[in-house]
Amino acid sequence: MLNRTLRIHSAAIGYFDMVRRCHSIREAARRLNVASSAVNRQILKLEDEVGATLFERLPGGLRLTAAGEILTRHVTLVLQDVERVRGELEGLNQVQTGHVEIATVEGATVELLPAVLKRMRQRYPAVTIGVTVQGSQSIPAAVINGQADLGLAFALPRSAETTQLCVGHFRLGALVAPGHPLASHASVSYTLCAEHGVIQANSELSIHHLIAPLHRRSSTAHKPLLQSNSMELARQLARQQLGVAFQTRIGIEADLARGELLHIPLNDQGGMFSDLGLYARKGRDLPTAVESMAHLISEEIALREREESACTPRIS
Repeated sequence: MLNRTLRIHSAAIGYFDMVRRCHSIREAARRLNVASSAVNRQILKLEDEVGATLFERLPGGLRLTAAGEILTRHVTLVLQDVERVRGELEGLNQVQTGHVEIATVEGATVELLPAVLKRMRQRYPAVTIGVTVQGSQSIPAAVINGQADLGLAFALPRSAETTQLCVGHFRLGALVAPGHPLASHASVSYTLCAEHGVIQANSELSIHHLIAPLHRRSSTAHKPLLQSNSMELARQLARQQLGVAFQTRIGIEADLARGELLHIPLNDQGGMFSDLGLYARKGRDLPTAVESMAHLISEEIALREREESACTPRIS
C-alpha cells in the first residue's frame, strides 16, 4: 500500500538533514532531486524560525553551528520516528518493507552477519539493508546520531544514550598457524605470545583496549611488530607465522574449520572475554523491519555463544 515516502513533517526538516550529511547545499539538492535554490530557501526559513544560523559557510563546505547541532538531535528523532510509523502502517497491511542501516565491526561480516542477512532476506525480501564496517569505538556515535539503526560492536562501555539489545560473551585467544611454536599449547599467556612477536590492533578497535593492559604489564613488552585497524591483515600475517594476533573466534570460523589458523585461549586473569553486543539509540521505538533484524541478530549471537561454550575447554 505505502510504496512512496511518508511525508508527515515539513520538507525543511528533510532538507536540513540532507545538507548536514552532505556538508553542501548543491550536493544535497542533487540527492534530493530538487533545485539548489529550493534547498537554500528551506534552510534560510529554518534559520529564521530558529533565530540562529545553522551552518557555517566555509571554503571546504558547510559545518553545523552550535544551534545546528541542537536542531540535529531533534531532526534525528523526528525522522527516525517517521520511519517507525511507516513500518507500523505497512505492518497493518502486511507489507513487509522498510530499511535497516547497520554499523558493524569487521569480524561480524565474515559469517555471523551473512547468516542473519540470509534469514532476513528469506523472511522479508522487500526490506532493504545497508551495512557499514567501522571500528567498535565509533559505532555508538553512528547509532546516536541516526546514521545507523543498529550497532554491532565488541566491548563497548555502557552509555546513557544507547540501549544494549543483546550480548554474547566470546573468549579472547591468540591466533597462530598450525606450524607455529605455540600451536601445541591448550592456552597461552600474553607474555608467552610476546616472545614470538605480536600483531596489535590500533585504538579504533576494542581489542586494543582489552590487550593493552597485558602488553604494559608484560615482562617482555617489546614494541609490537605491527599495529593496524585491519583484523584481516592481522589474520593474514598470523597465517604466515609473522606474529601472533588476538581476537575472538567470531570472524575466523572458516579459517578454523579449514585448519589454517588455531585459536588458543588466553589464560591471563583466568581467561579473557570480549562481549559482542547489539545496540540501538536509547528510548527509540524501533520500526518493524529494524526490530525484526535485531531479533535475528540476537538469535545468531546466542547460537554462536552456545557453540563456543560447547567446544572450548575451561581454563583452570
